[in-house]
Amino acid sequence: MKIALLGYGRMGQEIEKIATSRGHEIVIRKDAGDSIDITKADVAIDFSIPTSAFGNISNCLENNVPVISGTTGWLEKYTEAVNLCKEKKGAFIYASNFSVGVNIFFELNKQLAKMMSNLEDYNISMEEIHHTKKLDAPSGTAITLAEGIIENTSKENWKLGTEISEINIPIEAKRIPDVPGTHTVWYSSEVDTIEIKHTAHNRKGFALGAVIAAEWIIGKIGVFTMKDVLNIS
Repeated sequence: MKIALLGYGRMGQEIEKIATSRGHEIVIRKDAGDSIDITKADVAIDFSIPTSAFGNISNCLENNVPVISGTTGWLEKYTEAVNLCKEKKGAFIYASNFSVGVNIFFELNKQLAKMMSNLEDYNISMEEIHHTKKLDAPSGTAITLAEGIIENTSKENWKLGTEISEINIPIEAKRIPDVPGTHTVWYSSEVDTIEIKHTAHNRKGFALGAVIAAEWIIGKIGVFTMKDVLNIS
């Protein structure tokens, strides 16, 4: 399989290591502003920057190249990407996090939210910690976790910060050197605290999940998620 890497930072380089170890060929390594012929690739993996993501994705879909995107901070244009994918009968996966463990964590988060939804004595709060080079805050993973809680409780939105609210989920975002990603959800009451937490030890899990998604999407048409890739019901 011939892969285009759209964004060749630390994640792109980690993806290259895993992809080549699984027998794939990297035919394009694109940094911001580079001009490329995307048709050389069988599939593209986008881990670029927020200002480049939509252009990268559109270029792939316009040229019938399946595209996997893990870039966060561009989702105001997600619906446009979905509509373009449908129009071009292309194939597209966006995930805020491609790690297999994190996607299991997403489902655990939803199940816990359902269980806690009627227990009014518990306040919900979240924390995410990433490396200092991460541009967006809160992380896309934290937003996905918050959305999973909102879907299953009376909470209406998330808010960056630590202030407890009846309708908002506070998310504290910390930036510490060399932290791949740690996400924690708390349900706290006067008598106890329930905590679920995912800690990434390195970037390999994110990279492996992206390569698995790229392998899976070949030959398919439509807009998919990691639940489809991992067959999580």
